[in-house]
Amino acid sequence: MGLTWKQRAFTALLGTAAVSGLTALLLILVGTINVLLPPDTKFGIVFDAGSSHTSLFVYQWPANKENDTGMVSQALACQAEGSGISSYASNPARVGESLQGCLEEALALIPKAKHHETPMFLGATAGMRLLSRKNRSQAEDVFAAVRQALGQSPVDFRGAELLTGQDEGAFGWITINYVLGLLVKYSFSGEWIRPLEETLVGALDMGGASTQITFVPGGPILDKTTQATFRLYGADHTVYTHSYLCFGRDQALSRLLAELVQASPGLLVRHPCYHSGYRGTLALAPLYESPCVPAAPLDLSQNLTVEGTGNPGACVEALRKLFNFSSCDGREDCAFAGVYQPPVQGQFYAFSSFYYTFHFLNLTSKPSLSEANATIWEFCLLPWKLVEGSAPPDQDPWLRDYCASGLYFLTLLVEGYGFSEETWGGIEFRQQAGGTDISWTLGYMLNLTNLIPAEVPAPRRAQSFGVWTAGVVFLVLTLAATLGAVGVQLFWIQD
Repeated sequence: MGLTWKQRAFTALLGTAAVSGLTALLLILVGTINVLLPPDTKFGIVFDAGSSHTSLFVYQWPANKENDTGMVSQALACQAEGSGISSYASNPARVGESLQGCLEEALALIPKAKHHETPMFLGATAGMRLLSRKNRSQAEDVFAAVRQALGQSPVDFRGAELLTGQDEGAFGWITINYVLGLLVKYSFSGEWIRPLEETLVGALDMGGASTQITFVPGGPILDKTTQATFRLYGADHTVYTHSYLCFGRDQALSRLLAELVQASPGLLVRHPCYHSGYRGTLALAPLYESPCVPAAPLDLSQNLTVEGTGNPGACVEALRKLFNFSSCDGREDCAFAGVYQPPVQGQFYAFSSFYYTFHFLNLTSKPSLSEANATIWEFCLLPWKLVEGSAPPDQDPWLRDYCASGLYFLTLLVEGYGFSEETWGGIEFRQQAGGTDISWTLGYMLNLTNLIPAEVPAPRRAQSFGVWTAGVVFLVLTLAATLGAVGVQLFWIQD
C-alpha cells in the first residue's frame, strides 16, 4: 500500500528541515575565519615636577602600536596645588598632599579596570637639581615622601626621579615634533608615513631654573656630550641638546637682582629693568637661598628696597653680565660660558616662559627681530602707574618682571644662541600645538611606550558577511520546514 498525501508531505518537510539544518551547521563550523578585534586603549600618567609648580598629564594610546611606539594623545592636564616639590624641603611630609588632587582627577578619568596596568612616573627637573646641589639629604627626603605617597595609589607607579637637563631638552623636542605630525602621520591612502628629517623643528624651553635648546644641526655634532639619540616609530633620531642650569627665568632674574645689590652702597637698589615709579620692599634672605646666587656679605635679616628706573639700555648691560660671552670669542660653534653649540638652523618652537612673556607683550605673531626689540624697549620705558593700571588683574604677580624677562630672552636668543634677523622669523612662540601642551612629559611617554610590549590584537572566530547570510537563510528554512512538518502532523485530516 502506498504513502498517503499526508505522509508524503510530512516526510518531504522533515527531509528539507534536516538538509537545511545540516547545511547551516556546516556553514557555522566550516565557514568561519580568524578576525582581529579592535585594540584596547592604554593610559599613562606623568607628573612634571618643575621648579615653580607641578603639573600632571594623562596620556592614552592604542595597545597595538605603530612601529613599537604608541600613538599617544593627551587626555588630561592638571596643575597641582602649591609650589614645586623642592619648596617642601623643610617639610617633606606635605609634598604628597599637594599631588593628591590631580591624582584623584586622573584616577576618575581612567577606567578602574585599567588602574593596575597604568604606568605612572614623576620626573623632577631643575628645581630639584638645585636642591640636590644645595642639600642632597633634603632632596632625598622629598623624593622619599613622593614615592611613599604615590606608591599607595592603585596604578603601576614606576618611581620618582631626577631628570637630567639633557633628557628634559630631548623629550621636549620629541613632544613638539610629534604633535606637529613631523615624526609620523596618517596619509590619505590610509598608511602611517614618516615625513622628511629636514622638516623637524627645534625646541626652546624656558623654565624657572633652567633653559634648554634642542635641534637637528646641519652637520655632525662634534661634542658628543651634547648629543642625544633615540628611536621612535622605527627610525633613529640624533639631536643636539644642552641645558643651562641657573639660566631659567626665575633664577636669572634673582641673579640679576643679586648683582645689583652687590653694586649698591646700601639697602636701596635702583633697578634699570623695573619701570620708573616702581618701588617695592623684599626680604634679603630668600634671594640668597638658591645655589645659583653667590653668597653675599650682608645681614640677611634685613629688608631690601628696590626702585625702578625704567632704563632698557642699562638693563641689557646688566643682563649681559650674567653670561660669559667672552669665552666664545672667535668661535662660531659656541654659545656662551664656553658651551659648544652648532649654528641654529630651521624652524624652532619656543614654549613655557618664552611663550607666556612674549604673549603678554603681543609678540607671538612672528614680528621681525627689530620689531620685537623695539616693542620690548617701548614697554620698558612706560611708567609703572600706566603699566599697573592697564594690565589684567591676573598678571599682577609677574607684571613687574615682564620688561626684564623680555630683554633677558632677547639677549639669550640673539647673543647666546645666535639667532639673527634672518633666522628669528623661524621661531614660533607657542603654549600648545595640536591641542596638546608642549612639555617634556609627552616626549617621555612616547619614549616610555617603547618599553611596554605591543599587544597583538586578540584573534576570534567569525564569519564573512556572505557566509553569515547563507547560514541565516538555511536556519530560517530549517525552522519553516520543521514548523510545516509539525503542522501537517497535527492539523492534516487523514486521507
